[in-house]
Amino acid sequence: MAKKSDPNSKLIAENRQARYHYAIEDDLEAGIVLTGSEVKSLRTGQSNIAESYASVEDGELWLINSYIATYKEAGVFGHEERRKRKLLVSRKELARLWAAIGREGMTLVPLRMYFNDRGRVKVKIGIAKGKKLADKRATEAKRDWDRQKRRLLKEQG
Repeated sequence: MAKKSDPNSKLIAENRQARYHYAIEDDLEAGIVLTGSEVKSLRTGQSNIAESYASVEDGELWLINSYIATYKEAGVFGHEERRKRKLLVSRKELARLWAAIGREGMTLVPLRMYFNDRGRVKVKIGIAKGKKLADKRATEAKRDWDRQKRRLLKEQG
């Protein structure tokens, strides 16, 4: 289901802890409504989506608690750093997301924020279920075993 990453896209922010804390079942790409000063700030790479989440409110999808640093040259035309930002998805995708988060324990987690090949800011949203402590330990053990297996194969071959 995951496409090969586009070499022209530039990564702005990544939620690296998301795959550790959540089991990602599905993901989708969404556009985001930004002001000019926010785009300028993102081009300098000053953002964070680690503590943010997405929510469906009043029939619209919102990115909540994402951080985009203020752009100093904007002056009085700047923006709030942690405001709610509207995400752009089709009605069909919105209905699918609404049904997915209606299930028990499901949430919408932003995975990546990046510029696509046309220079537009996109957010990759994951439909996720929170992991329990035992699941996190199993994931960590599997990652350690894979690392050890690669090391052994490298030494032998």
